[in-house]
Amino acid sequence: MSAGAVATAAAVRDAHGVGEGCFHCSEALPPSAAVARIDGQPRRFCCDGCAAAAQWIRDADLVDYYRLRTEPGGRAATDLEAQLAAFDRDDVQASHVRQVDGGREVTVLTDGMRCAACAWLIDRAVARERGVLEVVANAVTGRIRIVWDPARTTLSAPLRRLAGLGYVPYLAGGIARERERRAQRNRDLVRMGIAGLASMQAMMFAEALYLDIYQQMPVATRDFLRWITFLVSTPVVFWCGWPFIAGMLRELRNHRLGMDTLIASSTLLAYFASVFETVRGGTHVWYDAAVMFVFLLLGARMLEQRARRIAVAQVDTLARARPALATRELADGGREVVPTAALAVGDVACVAAGDTVPADGVLLDEPARFEEALLTGEAHPVRRVPGDTVFAGTVCREAPARIRIEQVGTGTRLSQLEAMVERAQSHRPRAAQLADAVSSRFVAGILVVAALVYLGWRIHDPSRALEVTLALLVISCPCALSLAVPTALAVAHGALAKLGVLATDPDAMGSLAAATDLVFDKTGTLGSGRPTLARVEAFGVLDVEDATGIAAALERDSLHPIARAFDGQDVGMTVSGVEERPGLGLAGNVGGRAWRLGRADFAAGRVDDGALWLGDGATAAARFTLEEPLREDAGDAVAALRRLGLDVHLSSGDAATSVTTFGERLGIAHVAARQSPEDKLAGVRALQADGRVVAMVGDGLNDAPVLAGADVSIAIGSGAALAHRAAGLVLTAPSLLRIPAAVRLARRTRAIVRQNLAWALGYNIVAIPLAAAGLVTPWVAALGMALSSLIVTLNALRLARSPEP
Repeated sequence: MSAGAVATAAAVRDAHGVGEGCFHCSEALPPSAAVARIDGQPRRFCCDGCAAAAQWIRDADLVDYYRLRTEPGGRAATDLEAQLAAFDRDDVQASHVRQVDGGREVTVLTDGMRCAACAWLIDRAVARERGVLEVVANAVTGRIRIVWDPARTTLSAPLRRLAGLGYVPYLAGGIARERERRAQRNRDLVRMGIAGLASMQAMMFAEALYLDIYQQMPVATRDFLRWITFLVSTPVVFWCGWPFIAGMLRELRNHRLGMDTLIASSTLLAYFASVFETVRGGTHVWYDAAVMFVFLLLGARMLEQRARRIAVAQVDTLARARPALATRELADGGREVVPTAALAVGDVACVAAGDTVPADGVLLDEPARFEEALLTGEAHPVRRVPGDTVFAGTVCREAPARIRIEQVGTGTRLSQLEAMVERAQSHRPRAAQLADAVSSRFVAGILVVAALVYLGWRIHDPSRALEVTLALLVISCPCALSLAVPTALAVAHGALAKLGVLATDPDAMGSLAAATDLVFDKTGTLGSGRPTLARVEAFGVLDVEDATGIAAALERDSLHPIARAFDGQDVGMTVSGVEERPGLGLAGNVGGRAWRLGRADFAAGRVDDGALWLGDGATAAARFTLEEPLREDAGDAVAALRRLGLDVHLSSGDAATSVTTFGERLGIAHVAARQSPEDKLAGVRALQADGRVVAMVGDGLNDAPVLAGADVSIAIGSGAALAHRAAGLVLTAPSLLRIPAAVRLARRTRAIVRQNLAWALGYNIVAIPLAAAGLVTPWVAALGMALSSLIVTLNALRLARSPEP
């Protein structure tokens, strides 16, 4: 940009009356004003920070900010606008934005979202922005997932609306997220510390007033104690309690009643009623109730924050696993250190022993061991040989490695895992949505009841009307009810991720807890997924080598586990027109001739005998006998599932002999062989018709219909399963023992949710009549409400205990 453009911008600022101060923020200049040259022109700034910000705005071609603003700027507003504008930069979006159907998706973090009402407001307000396709805000994790159409709007537009509501967005990156969380935690600790000290002082003064039961204290002493308590309580109510007041204002502006409305109204009612009584010399004051309410609620929210940290621990760990820098090999053999975002497909990355792999790629040169615990849960380093795929976020051990990059940015498996966890946590299951709806209506009902109780006590005993109403409002705050479901589910998702199981469906855990039957696929699921050629027979003019080569050519691009039996075979033939026939096999042209590979009746016109046949559809050319060993933990996993009371089934497309043998070795009585995907789905439908809740476990390759048709589905595998949208749960590693562990966790979660709901509802059923009857004082009501929330949160945190696979 030219110097003239900056000068024009400065002239525009002067025209608006903001030219006498800092060039950037317009505030008054100190005697020792900083001077910096912007596009060759000397400009004066109130501090070095403003000078740096102005330079950045110039570099980012955002100088129109000075032309467009109509009022003097402020540091906070300017920095926020620059931050929002930066969200539209390609280099920023490259590491945080994912392509989805119809647009792009980003997850941002905000520290102002405190309850379901906040999430409701964000969902509806941001969704009204032009070009926004979907908004999902989660009050428990503090994350907001936004899907938008880049052809219709920029990312900064909905984020600007979000900031206008009072929820400043941050990119959900590991370092930025941790820094913001630490700052928020420090603010909360300071607020809680001040509230705690003030509460002790207020209670001490209140105790002296309470003990004056015979009204013998001199009026001057009484008024002195009240005014001292007023001074102590004011900063607690308006600074320590500001998050609740701000939340109430947002709710009222958007005609939505929530927890903050009851919390803030109760606190302000106690405070201002006490001020009124202090001024007029009335009988009672309730400063102690106001400050105790704020202090106890802040304590409860600190525990809620702990639950949030547990809930997002897996996402944070995944985000921090991506290194900021990478070593790239140059064409001349030299090396350079570049930002990880600068890596491109085809680059060669050099990873030293002990360093983290920056992107997905293929190992070159020498075998190496990689620690994959973060991605797969495997405790020991895994040996990889040249040609094997290694993943971003894994740690190279023992020896350095060279990797040819194949996936970068959001295309890496690490990013896919992070996106899946965020997507699962951003959705609210039906139970949580129901709790939100009940909570909102509950608040409205309590306000009506409080008005009736006040009128009743005004008639019965006017001196206690305000005190009883205050106690009712405080004790009935539905914090526990609103926290009962989302806190438990958030903690459970974190525990599930530690197991190596990721939920892609918000209702998957509920369905898994209710499952009565579990149906396994065989190949690649109970089997190792690496079948071997036990025997090859060739017929006619083909020899064994030619037949094996044709079969390998047909299977070359197949993702089915059977294709692994032909790995390493020399394929020097031209292949075209390969089609997969589900449940039958493959058909295609090899060397200019049509071939089929699969079941005997499909490939060779013979009676099915369970082997793999090669032919033209009528004549047999070769017969392949395959063997697939059991997974090492298959027997233990099936036994564990039976101990949990599940009926285990085996449904496979393989021949009856092989499937029956598998079933007998594992003790599975319900066995079905030669099942096409449609047959498997029909079997699941039959179980569901009998009132059973069915979980399906498959490899995510050929089982899309049955995975989608089951009540809950679990996909196994590191490739296609991760991208398989039909599955509700995905194993990040092939260990089958994770499945019974996930069932146990789902059942514990269901029990915890029921306990929380029972406690929250039971507490309100008992506490509200007691408060309405005048049997509870305001400070006791504050203690009871806070303890109710703490009990719900602590109960949910039990799910965070490290589950054993």
